[in-house]
Amino acid sequence: MEKRVLFKSSWLPWLLIAPQMAIIVVFFFWPAGQALYQSVLQEDAFGTSREFVGMANFERLFSDDSYLASFQTTAVFSLLVAISSMSLALLLAVMANRVVRLAGFYKTLLIWPYAVAPVVAGVLWVMLFASPYGVISFALQSIGLPWDHLLNANHAMALIVMAAAWKQISYNFLFFLAGLQSIPHSLIEAATIDGASPWRRFWTIVFPLLSPTTFFLLVMNVIYAFFDTFGTVDAATHGGPGKETAILVYKVYYDGFKALDMGGSAAQSVVLMGIVIALTVVQFRFVEKKVQY
Repeated sequence: MEKRVLFKSSWLPWLLIAPQMAIIVVFFFWPAGQALYQSVLQEDAFGTSREFVGMANFERLFSDDSYLASFQTTAVFSLLVAISSMSLALLLAVMANRVVRLAGFYKTLLIWPYAVAPVVAGVLWVMLFASPYGVISFALQSIGLPWDHLLNANHAMALIVMAAAWKQISYNFLFFLAGLQSIPHSLIEAATIDGASPWRRFWTIVFPLLSPTTFFLLVMNVIYAFFDTFGTVDAATHGGPGKETAILVYKVYYDGFKALDMGGSAAQSVVLMGIVIALTVVQFRFVEKKVQY
């Protein structure tokens, strides 16, 4: 039978959730409301005067070719970050789950990168690829593959993808490892007795049972790529060369704090928020149907 907790007073449940609700209101609803309000205004750089312009900021955005190009840049970037970070994390989790000796030590080493700030991750990877003295850049040049992320757009995109994915691998690793450890060993042993190869056991038993974890990480990685990678992009490429790596969240910052277009920046943040909400709804509405709980 289902056990339910009954409170003697009607106000106690509200009191218990009050701290969390306060955090949500202050750090989510209030900034979102401010963005919605500012998106329909035209303000000067110092905020001394403002004028209601309605949807003019949004109309100007969608007539700007550079802003439309940032949609494609963000889509490519988020897709590459999500796929690469989740794939490598799953591989590392499978390998770490088989380690017997010093397992805790290896798992701790794999978790450490998650403690690194996005800006630090960006600077770290820039140093590795700094031409001509970066370790990886020097190795590439020695085999005839010159690297220059300051001028080559493909190199710049590869750099921020590697930095952002490396930062997120530890987060994905934690959940994949927990998912692997929750799978009953009896299922794996039964498949082994039946003669299933390790590859077949993984795709027919292990991976389907990891589908709830994979779905959760897919949602979180998309949100991460859209929002939490600003520091990495800013430290690594500053949206360059040109605007080839100016993803949506970086363009919000650049137009607001560099170009001092407060209304346009607020409109961009509203659009970005809408995109993330829409993607999350689509994932839960359609992708979750294929998840096996």
